[in-house]
Amino acid sequence: MATKKEVAAGTGRRKCAVARVRLLPGTGKWTVNGKDAEVYIPSEALRQYMAQPLELTGLTDKYDVQVTAKGGGTSGQSGAIRHGLARALCAADASLREVLKKAGCLTRDARMKERKKPGQPGARKRFQFSKR
Repeated sequence: MATKKEVAAGTGRRKCAVARVRLLPGTGKWTVNGKDAEVYIPSEALRQYMAQPLELTGLTDKYDVQVTAKGGGTSGQSGAIRHGLARALCAADASLREVLKKAGCLTRDARMKERKKPGQPGARKRFQFSKR
């Protein structure tokens, strides 16, 4: 069985999630970690968010997307997929860079969970102050 030839690849990151995205010539089929995207990411809003680079460029039905996502949850992984997909599209066609950059798809979302500090119950929460 012959496999499809890869057009481009990109790595995306968001929170603790890392996604390796591969673009293959095809009809718009999404595969995330060997499963269909609708099964792996049940939220319609997150699926639309991660497909945003393809919709902006009008290439929704031109490529099949294969993704390997690790770490984080569904929200972080969908953000990482969006970032990786935008990078892969730029690698495939450099003329798309300006459109994706303007929409903010090429910018890595640097917001992370703040670490828990010692002597308190969370990152910002404090134990109740007692004067006496």
